Amino acid sequence: MASQTRRVQDSPPVPADAYAALYHAFRWHVPPRFNIAHAGVRRWAVKKATAAAVAIIEDRPGRPRPRRYTYGELADEANRLSNALRLLGVQRGDRVAIVLPQRFETAVAYMAVLQLGAVAMPLSQLFGPEALEYRLQDSAASVALVDDATGPGVLAVRGRCPALRHVVGLTGAFDVDVVDWPGAREGLRSRFEAVDTAADDPAVLIYTSGTTGNPKGALIPHRALIGNLSGFVASQNWFGFDPWDARAQSEAVFWSPADWAWTGGLMDALLPTLYFGRPIVAWHGRFDPLEAFALLQRHRVTHTFLFPTALKAMMKAVPEPRRRYRLRLQAIMSAGEAVGDAVFAYCRDQLGVTVNEMFGQTEINYVVGNCARLWPARPGSMGRAYPGHRVAVIDEAGKPVPPGTVGEVAVHRRDVHGDPDPVFFLGYWGNEAATRGKFTGDPADSWCRTGDLAVQDADGYLWYQGRADDVFKSAGYRIGPSEIENCLVKHPAVANAAVVPKPDAERGAVVKAYVVLAPAWAERRERCADPATEFDAPLVAELQQHVRGQLAPYEYPKEIEFIDALPMTTTGKVQRRVLRLQEEARARAAGGPSSVP
Repeated sequence: MASQTRRVQDSPPVPADAYAALYHAFRWHVPPRFNIAHAGVRRWAVKKATAAAVAIIEDRPGRPRPRRYTYGELADEANRLSNALRLLGVQRGDRVAIVLPQRFETAVAYMAVLQLGAVAMPLSQLFGPEALEYRLQDSAASVALVDDATGPGVLAVRGRCPALRHVVGLTGAFDVDVVDWPGAREGLRSRFEAVDTAADDPAVLIYTSGTTGNPKGALIPHRALIGNLSGFVASQNWFGFDPWDARAQSEAVFWSPADWAWTGGLMDALLPTLYFGRPIVAWHGRFDPLEAFALLQRHRVTHTFLFPTALKAMMKAVPEPRRRYRLRLQAIMSAGEAVGDAVFAYCRDQLGVTVNEMFGQTEINYVVGNCARLWPARPGSMGRAYPGHRVAVIDEAGKPVPPGTVGEVAVHRRDVHGDPDPVFFLGYWGNEAATRGKFTGDPADSWCRTGDLAVQDADGYLWYQGRADDVFKSAGYRIGPSEIENCLVKHPAVANAAVVPKPDAERGAVVKAYVVLAPAWAERRERCADPATEFDAPLVAELQQHVRGQLAPYEYPKEIEFIDALPMTTTGKVQRRVLRLQEEARARAAGGPSSVP
């Protein structure tokens, strides 16, 4: 098979910029009846050749060899679990919580719930009791699927979740109140007649991070997977097939550290990989930059999604990776934060791959990005609207702004041909007011606001300016954190950085940077007898000069604080709001101004 496969780099040359022709020729084809489990597993499992293909490669620390599971095995286990859930009373539309890490059983759980016509509700293994309890109560989930690591957390809040009738332990030993799946599965049939679902039927309920107020549950339909595919294949440089040779067989292997409980791991990694019948690596362990390189090499990974925080850590840990590792990467997608030109250059020069930055949200995922194979990526840009998505930068009144003007990124319900865009969510669970507030204009013909600010150039490339609530003013100047953070990361001493406003009586706010030191510099600091004098002061001055020499004078950080780690969401995004509130609290305690204009 490998000898018959042409790799991406061996394909015929393409025009320098094939974007316009591809974008305007693209049309959506969404069948009225569609189910993610059928598209991702069942259709492969019914054919002998593809049923034997590897679907999941499960790897974990301490395991001498990874375990490989085929599409046939995945389908059989999903069928057994669907039968079990039906016996437990799960019906069409019921919410089933999936509280599992990256592992084979997680893929089984999603397929079992989706082909039953129920709604999968992923919950992160990192959630504490309050986060679990809120989501289980708000969704009225009837069943929770857990393993030995996540089960105790769910059991601790079960008594306060009256709708939660059953907890199913897919692995490990539990008490009598938990359904023992390993003991029960043998008595269940490996055949299951899947429920016939409409493309518009709900499939997944994913709660947003809740940076302001309580988290909101975004209800995602089955058709949304189709809406993700144009962006997925573009950002992965035509993953899974060759557009110039339909006979060429793919050798793509996918891996991402993104948790399968989040949009990035589920809709950008697991589900589209299965849709194309390819294997995905399930790493059952914490992210580590050296282990990431080892995984890429060990499993001959060709395509990946690595969020910018991960890429920054890998860049600092291994500056010249091709000297130490044999990599087969053909595409890297990155999203969640601005990539910046420092990471862009590292991927291009040291990994040999032009990183395709992507932008999307849980509610409308995979709508903007790059495809280095078909149109040139511009360092620092988050890309253009992917085919099938109509994207604009709008003002407060909902009107598109001219190129070069800062505005809010928005996605229209209909594409350039007037057809409905299948990527859209159905609405926020039990919160019609929040759903209405997400859109501007006629509900059937409206823009969906993202809350993210950007500038669009004359060629349609968008340049990220930050979250609307992350941008601030200092002495009348509008400051976006991304550009300053990107500049700081270019310095060898900086592993990561976050920029926030510090309240100031004279300027309204000054620029403050929280900096995580690169390992070698952190060790050097620890060896100092007086770190504040011997290390901090000279490095702060050096970093300030570093930024001052590359950006506008008003953008350099007036204050820099070194910390061990930035506050992060479970999806790998920096929680600038946490740092901003900390600065405001410190200002109040000091008797100064406590708010930022």
